[in-house]
This record gives sequence, structure tokens and C-alpha cells, in this order.
Amino acid sequence: MPSDSPLATFTAAYAPDDLALAADLLATAALPPDREARIDRLATELISAIRGSEHAFGGVDAMLREFALSTKEGLALMVLAEALLRVPDAATADAFIEDKLGQGDFAHHRIKSDALLVNASAWALGLSARLVHAGETPQGTLAALTRRIGAPAVRAATRQAMRLIGNHFVLGETIAAALARAEAHAGEGSRYSYDMLGEGARTAEDAERYYQSYADAITAIGRAARNAALPARPGISVKLSALHPRFEAISHDRVMRELTPRLLELARLARSHDLAFTVDAEEADRLELSLEVFAACFADPSLSGWDGYGLAVQAYQKRAAAVIDHVADLARALDRRVMLRLVKGAYWDTEIKRAQERGLVDYPVFTRKPMTDLNYLNCAGKLLSLRPRLFPQFASHNALTVATILELSDGSDGYEFQRLHGMGEALYARLLAEHPQAVCRIYAPVGGHRDLLAYLVRRLLENGANSSFVAQAGDDNVPIAELLTRPAILIGRSETARNPAIPLPCDLYQPQRLNSRGIEFGDRAALAELLGEIETARRPLPTIAAATPAQVGAAITAARGGFESWSLTPVDHRAAILERAGDLLEQRRAAFVALLQDEGGKTLDDCVAEVREAIDYCRYYASEGRQLFGEPLALPGPTGERNTLGLRGRGVFVAISPWNFPLAIFLGQVTAALIAGNAVVAKPAEQTPVIADLAVRLLHEAGVPRTALHLVQGDGSIGATLVEQPDVAGVVFTGSTEVARTINRTLAAKDGPIVPLIAETGGINAMIVDATALPEQVADDVIASAFRSAGQRCSALRLLCVQADVADRVIAMIAGAARELRIGDPRDPATHVGPVIDAEAKARLDAHIAAMTRAARLHFAGTAPASGNFVAPHVFELSRASQLTEEVFGPILHVVRYKATQFDNLLGDIAGTGYALTLGVQSRIDDTIARVIARLPTGNIYVNRNIVGAVVGVQPFGGSGLSGTGPKAGGPHYLPRFALEQMVSINTAAAGGNAALLTDGD
Repeated sequence: MPSDSPLATFTAAYAPDDLALAADLLATAALPPDREARIDRLATELISAIRGSEHAFGGVDAMLREFALSTKEGLALMVLAEALLRVPDAATADAFIEDKLGQGDFAHHRIKSDALLVNASAWALGLSARLVHAGETPQGTLAALTRRIGAPAVRAATRQAMRLIGNHFVLGETIAAALARAEAHAGEGSRYSYDMLGEGARTAEDAERYYQSYADAITAIGRAARNAALPARPGISVKLSALHPRFEAISHDRVMRELTPRLLELARLARSHDLAFTVDAEEADRLELSLEVFAACFADPSLSGWDGYGLAVQAYQKRAAAVIDHVADLARALDRRVMLRLVKGAYWDTEIKRAQERGLVDYPVFTRKPMTDLNYLNCAGKLLSLRPRLFPQFASHNALTVATILELSDGSDGYEFQRLHGMGEALYARLLAEHPQAVCRIYAPVGGHRDLLAYLVRRLLENGANSSFVAQAGDDNVPIAELLTRPAILIGRSETARNPAIPLPCDLYQPQRLNSRGIEFGDRAALAELLGEIETARRPLPTIAAATPAQVGAAITAARGGFESWSLTPVDHRAAILERAGDLLEQRRAAFVALLQDEGGKTLDDCVAEVREAIDYCRYYASEGRQLFGEPLALPGPTGERNTLGLRGRGVFVAISPWNFPLAIFLGQVTAALIAGNAVVAKPAEQTPVIADLAVRLLHEAGVPRTALHLVQGDGSIGATLVEQPDVAGVVFTGSTEVARTINRTLAAKDGPIVPLIAETGGINAMIVDATALPEQVADDVIASAFRSAGQRCSALRLLCVQADVADRVIAMIAGAARELRIGDPRDPATHVGPVIDAEAKARLDAHIAAMTRAARLHFAGTAPASGNFVAPHVFELSRASQLTEEVFGPILHVVRYKATQFDNLLGDIAGTGYALTLGVQSRIDDTIARVIARLPTGNIYVNRNIVGAVVGVQPFGGSGLSGTGPKAGGPHYLPRFALEQMVSINTAAAGGNAALLTDGD
């Protein structure tokens, strides 16, 4: 919105407290008894209609009754539906079908429904399952089926089953087909709102294609409406995330500059045809940005006098009522009418996970479904009260919700119901028969099978969950009276508004420890506060002198002197110090973020994530230390004897940390050694001395004695001098494989005790993508894995292996997504890729790019700023995985294609590198995933997600082979490696006999 706009900015709290909201909602929920009775009567009629109906082709409702998601068959069906129709090759399709059909008993499934859709799908799946014989190995099944001429039948039958289901969910694969189908039902009075299916745009080409699809659809719908082929005013829904490849809070200025004009063009086109034009809801982190784009378009004078502009509002979001008030204020300020489509909300599980991952104070969505239902009814009442300024559109398949809204409307008009195509036919048929004044619009998905997949599975998940009204209404074993229970009754009192099984994000790891506090960049107020704190905390970087060899020796000697008292300090006290350090880090987050940006060249999101990781290390090792270093473990033995096994510190540990995680890895190493009772001499990377200096000061302030923790600064030669010291009892190192080898040789050459080396080194980290993977998800995960932190992570993706059948599309999408990344100043929140660490690193990467340009196929080369240590993302295609022989530490992605028949050869090439740090697998075939895990001893394997950002205590991190010695940092096996084991056996009967046995004997 222009800065001089008179329209107010949306300012509601991102995640308000459930209890306060519940108190307000419960206070106004009850209706007079006569009104409640009318609601009961109508809802009972509607539920009875649902249970008594069996349409000729059935619907989503019937499919969910046949294959409930609480069954193996239902889950297998969901995964098949999500992926099968995008698999182009027969071999992968066969493996996928066998994998999923083997997880349920489709062959003996007894068909309960009379619906043609259900019968046809169940028959096809059953036929396929009967051809896949139990007990056959994955490798032998295809050959056996082929001998029986079964493989083509399996493939054809299962694909046809998926098409049958898919065709019932969409009105048409094209807008022309959808309009033709809608026109065929025009005589029945059906009115439609068309939803053009598709994932969000990842590339500029995606966004342009979606824009053109919307524009063509608007024109076609408008032409049909003018020809009077469609009743009433038809509508169309538009997704903002489909119109821009970086629709995200940190790209605010770019989104407002590039997306708003495009949305306005479509709105003007819709107005020219007098269509209803609705902006779809997005995730919670995009809400504020969505509202700003919506308002900027709404305020344009060219839309004045048009009442067809609208917005979808999600009742599961705690800010739903605030959104309604905000939009009403906009409409009032502009003296216009606006449509608001109220939905329960999709992707609830994703919102919960996102808030937990980010360590937010609370959730932006309700954690109990009755709270969402209660909020929906409250929002419905608000919408009805704001007529005619607002035109409410109520999307629901819940009979109780529908009956309540009808009662709240007092028989007046000025609103409509909406249902999804393929769902709710029986409910609304009965409603319209009983209440002809009511209006119901059909929300009709339009798109090909490829675009249908993600939509289809989401509908199955939402409506097939046990808590869903659709699932319960279809179950005759659930009494109607139970379905009539009001949400307010289910909640009872405000104290029960939260789901006790879903802890607050900060309590995710309790009772062991607190989760580190994060931030949602989509929360504008929180982001502005953080940015202000960072600027206030920013200081010029001081010059820190390197240590001399003499100072190195003095530090080791001093640490040796401080070891005894620190090792005898009770572990509870040591743990309390680490927890205090974690709290101090959290309080001073802004200062460390500023340092990470200025000295480490990190972007804002990477800085916040690293500070959180450092906090998590402090708290996790404190918790683990209490368990491991408290009372010794009692061991069994003969009577009259006490045997215990305990852990104690080794002595002086040298901790050598890298520049790419100058705070998290530095503190992870140091705190692990300290909690184990060791004294520590820490040497950070020469590129990031200031961060380490501030971190050590913080640990001293938290209570770590200065005698137990010493810091020496300098380059690799200082590290080598440290390792050579005779009093070193252990070394923990993160860095290159070459340096780790040098340290290992130095330690082995010394006289005296054998000293352990805990090393985490690099990797040629691969991701394997087969034809069942979702390309959009692959693109997101590859971009994050390869280019986040400018590719300067030990875990970063170096080698992408894509099945040849889908490689062209996947590579093009990744290259297009990389093109949209912003490269520049890491202090700018809009930057995605900052600089590499120094000129030496840049020169090394530039040389590799030059060599690859000659030896490989270039798919993408970004453009970096002319000054500074910037290296733009690049994507090269190799002819074989074995061509990449060393780790390339920067934003350079190497791609290879593989044939499904060469899968084992590919695994051999990956194993042959000798590295085993991180690995990604993108597949919907469980057997494929299992084969990879069994074949490759990679330290961290990530399935259907990105391969970076391991969380302390959740994904312990570390590799083997050329990638490290183990154990894994941030895991339960890490701390014992820093300690000595001591067994003590005491003969308790030495003083004259076994008194305990004699006392207890008969």
C-alpha cells in the first residue's frame, strides 16, 4: 500500500492467547433455547439426509466412508492419489503401486458402498492387489507379474482408479471443460466459483503461466456468463502465491512492487465481466502481506463501485475476527462492498509444525478443533451483522454449522453458502428443499491430474480425519445427538481451550529443556522490533590479536591448573551455568545477530537460526549432563558387593571450530566439553574472532570459571600448536577432512596417553529424487539445501541425482527458483544469499565455476554484485556422480540424471566418494527409501525434506568415513566421548560379613 494511503495497516497480534480468546467466545456462544431447538431440528434433518443418500456416482464423502484414513487402505490410497498420476515411467509406477497396495488388504476389501465411483475404484485397486502376490521381493515382483502379463493390468487398473477419483474431485481438467459441465447443470440453478488448481509459483515462468491461466479463465467465464449459459454471477478464486515466486514477508517491497499490479489487472478484468473475484487465503506467516496486497488493490479507483471483490478468511486462525474487522474498516473507508468467504482452514498441521520449528511464543491457529468451530460461528455472526457492507460466503459441510448460520441470519438474505464440488451434495440438496430462499454456490476445482494431486490429498486429509464432521456424519455408529454437541459445550471453559497433547512451542522439549525462542518474519511487529534491537546493538568490529606460541602454552598450563576444581564441581552446578548461558544468549540475541551479519556475512534468517542453535546446545548438554554425570550407574553383582560405573572429565580439551557456524558450533563444542568436567582451550576460526570472544565473555559471566575456559585466537598454525601440547587430553574439531587428518597424525605421533579426536568434517552431500517426488517440494528443498548460507554449510547439498524421466522439469524448476534469489547485503532482511566468507574462498569457488563451465552443462548462472566476496548460485549438470570428487564449499549445485534401472549403480557412486555426512531422499516409495538407508551408512538421512538445519536433540549431526569420527553433536551419545569411564567395585562385606543379607534372611 502506498505510504500516503489513508487505509490502516493490519496490526493484530500474530499468536494471541487461546484462553483469553476462549473466554470471549464462550461468553457469547449460547442462544435462547427456542433458537437452539430449531438448530437441532434442522441439523438432524441434514445429517439424516447425508446418511440416507447414496448418489449415483458417490462423492468424497462416500470414498472416505469406504477407505477411512484410520485404515492402512485409506492411507495407501491417499499416497497413491497424491503421486501416481505424475509418474511417467512404467518401472517406477509398478514399484510405487506394489509398495502402496502391499500396505493394505485391497484384495479382500469388502465393498460397503453402492456408489459407482467407490465400486469402480475399489474393484480396480482390488484387482491390482490380487496380481501383486504377497511375499514377493520388490526386485522379483515386476518380473513375476510380467510373466503373468500382470504388470500392465496392475498399472492400468490402478491409474484408472486414481483418474476415477480425480475426475470426481474436479469440475474439469480445463476451464472449457469445467464451463461445459457447469452449463449442463445450469437448469438446476447451480452457481459456481472456479478454483484454478496448482501449487504456488517457484519461478517467474510459473507465475506468468498462472497469471495467464487466471486471465484466460476470467475471459472464458465472463463470455459464458454473458451468453446466459451460467446462472447468477459466477466467480473465480486467485492465489497470491501463484502470482509471485517469492511471496514471502522478507520480500515485502518486491512483492508490493511486482505482485500488486498483476492482481489489479486480474481484478479489473473480472470487473469488466462482472465476475466475483476472491483472493484466496494463505498461510499465517503470509497473512499480513496478503492483506496489504489485497488492500492496495482494493483501494485503486478503477475498482470503485464494484462489489465483486473478495477475500477468504480462515476461522482456524486466531486473527480471523480481526481480519473481518480490518476488511470492514477498509470497505467503510472506501465506501465499497466486499465479499468475505469464511472457511475453517486448510494446512492446520503445517501451521502447528511451523510454529514449533520456529520456537514461537504461541500458535497462530487454534489447537483444538472445537475452538475453530466456535470461532467460525462467532465470525459468522460478525459477518452477518456487518451486512450489507460485507457479503458473507459460508463454506462448510458441517450440518450443525449450516443450521446455526441459517438461524443466525433470521431468514434474511445477503449471504450464501458454499460447498466443494464432489462434496456435501446430500446436505445442501435437503437444505435447499426445506429452505428455498437459501443460496449455495459450488466451489469448483479446475485443473489437470498433475495439479489435482496435492489438492486431492489435502481434501482427503481434512475430511477423512477422525475429528472431521464429514467422517463422523458418514459413520452410522456415531449418534446424531453426538454430532449436535455445540463447540462451546465441547470446550466447556476457557482453561480447556488448548489441546493438552500439543505443548506450546517453547515447551516442545519439556521436561528436559526449554525450546529456544525464535521469530516469525511474517509477524511484522516482531520483525520490526528485532531489526530495531539489532541496529541498536550493532558496534564496529574490534581488532583482536592472534595468540603467540608462548600464550598457547600458557593457556594449556592454566587450563590444566583449573581442571581439578572444575571437574569436582557438582554436575548440577555446571548444568545450571550452561542454562544461565543459554538464557543470556536469548536475552542478547540482537547483539549476536549483528555480529553474525557483520563478521560472518550471514543473512537474517541464518543468524536467528544460529543463535537459537547455540542456545539449544547450552540447554541440551545441561540436561544430558545431569543424567550422565550425576550418580554413577549401579551394576548388578553378587551380594555383599557394590559395583558402579561413572563418568568423569578427561582433562584439558582443545576445541577448534569453523567460521561457517562461528557461534553455534563454537559453543556446542565448548559446552559439551565443559559439562563433562573438562577444562577447555578454544580456538575459533581466524575469520570470526569477535563472535568467539563475546561468546566466551558470556560463558564467564554465566559462571564458568576463567581457569576452566580459555580462548586463544589465530590461524591454522595456532591450532596446530595447540594440538601438539603434551597436556591435551582430547580434541574436538569441525572443519575440512584434510585438517582433521593432520590433527589425527599429530595426536598419534605424540608420546603419552592416546588422545581422542572428535571430528566432524565435510561431505559430497547428495539428494536422490525419483519420479514419484513432488517437483515443487523438491525445488523448495533443493534451493534451501544448496544455496542457504551461500552453500557454506557442512550439510549443504552438493550433488542432486534426479531420475531421468522427470529430470528436465525438475532441473528447470530449480534453475528458475534460483533465479529469483536475491544476492546482496546480509543485513538487508530481503537478502537470500550473502557473501562467502573471504576473498580466498571466492577465488577458489570462481575457479571451480570456470572449470565446470568447460567440463559440464550449465543450467543456471546467477549474477553477483560486482564488489565484495559474492558468488552467485550456479547449477551444473555432470554426466556421472563420480565426476564430483571433492567438497565444493559454496552455492554451486551439481546435477546428474539416472535411469530407474541404474539405481544401484547410483548408490554405488555415492558410496564410492567415501563421504557420509548428509543425504536426501525424495520419494513416495517406502521400499526405495529403505534400500537407500540400508545401502548407504550416511550419518544424517533426510526423507522428503531439505537436508540442512539439523536441530539439537532432534536430528543429532555428524558423519563417518571422510565426514567424521562420530559421535553426533547434539545427540545422546556425544558427551560420553568427552569423558573417562570409571568403574568402582566395593566389597561391602569386608568388615566382618554381609550385614544386609543376614538382616534380611529368614
